Amino acid sequence: MSEDRILIARIGAAHGVRGEVRVKPFGDDPLSFCDYGPLETADGKRRLVVKSARLQKAMVVTRFEGIDDRNAAEALNGLDLYIPRDALPELDDEDEFYHTDLLGLEAVSPDGETLGKIVALPDFGAGTLVEIRPEGAASFYVPFTREAVPEIDLAAGKVLIVVPESTDAEPQDDEPQDGEERDPRADDDGAAG
Repeated sequence: MSEDRILIARIGAAHGVRGEVRVKPFGDDPLSFCDYGPLETADGKRRLVVKSARLQKAMVVTRFEGIDDRNAAEALNGLDLYIPRDALPELDDEDEFYHTDLLGLEAVSPDGETLGKIVALPDFGAGTLVEIRPEGAASFYVPFTREAVPEIDLAAGKVLIVVPESTDAEPQDDEPQDGEERDPRADDDGAAG
């Protein structure tokens, strides 16, 4: 796939019997994928034109030109939709970035240690996270906040990451230790009544 195209949305299940589908957009404005003209599939062999779209919860119910029944809509399930990179508007603020520009960049600690590569920027509902995959190890996440990600240098291909300190996972005095049971009748200070 060409790097001059950007993944903008993914088609989900059919919605109703008149050719509508559920679309999961990837962007701040859920209806913005409608503004870029024809959308292409990953292989570039198919172009879809949005006929209508409306918000419904976390999805956008969408009708594409030429998709007029449930069977045709079901055939679209799972397709990724792309737009040309140059169709995206220029960003006004130097502190704004398209997520796609951060993918593959090197994540480094304040002391210059390489932490891994940025592989995704998911949002599971509590805010955007930066997924960092160290070489040969499992991914880890940091919040995409100014505190955790204070500097992004696209030209150098590096992102400064301040990994938040872990919370103390040791049990507190009033918490049962491994193998120890707690009296469910205990009041707030841990004494059984």
